[in-house]
Amino acid sequence: MTHLACPPVLPPPPRRSAFAAPSDGSTAILLVHGLGGTEHDLGSLRKTLERAGLTTHVLTLPGHGGRPEDLYDVQAEDWIATVVAHYRSLAVRYDTLHLMGMCLGALLAIETAKRVNMRNGRLIALAPPVFIDGWAMPWYRDVRHLVYRVPGLMRLLRVPEAEPYGIKNELMRALVKAKLSDGNAFHYPWVPLACIREVDRLRRWVRLELNRVRAPTLIVHAREDELTSPRSAALLTRRIPRSRAVIVENSYHMICVDNDRKQVATEVLNHLGLSPLAPR
Repeated sequence: MTHLACPPVLPPPPRRSAFAAPSDGSTAILLVHGLGGTEHDLGSLRKTLERAGLTTHVLTLPGHGGRPEDLYDVQAEDWIATVVAHYRSLAVRYDTLHLMGMCLGALLAIETAKRVNMRNGRLIALAPPVFIDGWAMPWYRDVRHLVYRVPGLMRLLRVPEAEPYGIKNELMRALVKAKLSDGNAFHYPWVPLACIREVDRLRRWVRLELNRVRAPTLIVHAREDELTSPRSAALLTRRIPRSRAVIVENSYHMICVDNDRKQVATEVLNHLGLSPLAPR
């Protein structure tokens, strides 16, 4: 679910992580993209993590990487099964396996952490849409649940990517708009309303039994997120035992590519006990 002119905002001085540093054994991280997107949802964060010494793994969620029509028959269970399977296949290869997701990927990362009893790694949820209550939500915010009762209509309706594309920085927003117009495969120009229904189903599951998330958890959210308000971060921080939230002040939903992207990268590295200048 996607949603840079102003110069990028410099991050504040790095803060020490609230949690102890991970072990020195082999360490990797699994990255999960957002709805309709690809790993480009994470901007340059993957390269930042690799420069800091992490082995990174990305996956493509079912229905993604092709055409928007591929999402019509995908269910939330398919997404969860894919992330769980990737996590389990990697967990036997590494001493420490972290898990990070953006938007839909953040919801899937949280749900996966519950289902696999994730303990030997850290969890990062970037802009998790636990609530779809942002300031720029379109018409379907309040009526979509009624439309869900009409399967034929639900398959006909499309939810287009539209201004502000989750990006506050005007230069980057213009670049994203041009790529969408050109049919660039980095992100779908629309998703079926049927797919939003599956996100809603997933959101309900994520809110259940959050006390089962045992991994140290970082939640990063934008105060001005147009898709999902900071209420999402607040709920997760209250209910996940070992969690903390960081609210960035100069971005919309796509925090990994917007004005606060450097601060986001710094917070992620700190949470993982890594330094951008000292790979290990």
